[in-house]
Amino acid sequence: HVQLVESGGGSVQAGGSLTLSCSASGFTFEDSDMGWYRQGPGHECELVSAISCDGNPYYADSVKGRFTISQDNAKNTVYLQMNALTPEDTAMYYCAADPQCIGTWSGFDYWGQGTQVTVSS
Repeated sequence: HVQLVESGGGSVQAGGSLTLSCSASGFTFEDSDMGWYRQGPGHECELVSAISCDGNPYYADSVKGRFTISQDNAKNTVYLQMNALTPEDTAMYYCAADPQCIGTWSGFDYWGQGTQVTVSS
């Protein structure tokens, strides 16, 4: 069965860094688009970053220049390197997968349980 397991969340001070990992199983990782969503207190769930199966990345304006998405097909893992974190980045971060390599970021069918990121000022 499909599993997406996030890790790497935690508490950090403003300006700090964290790297989130999402380990995937149960589907063909290298043929899938992968994404990171987040939902902060009082905010809607938003797409933070995504990467297509052929490596094309997407970043929300709010994280451009600070976050980097990458994937390791050998490990079936997608990463989100987060630098220069601010309290506005505080949220539950979710990994998502679209088993079709389309790159439209609209067909994420599989979701992880989330990992909490808390940034203090």
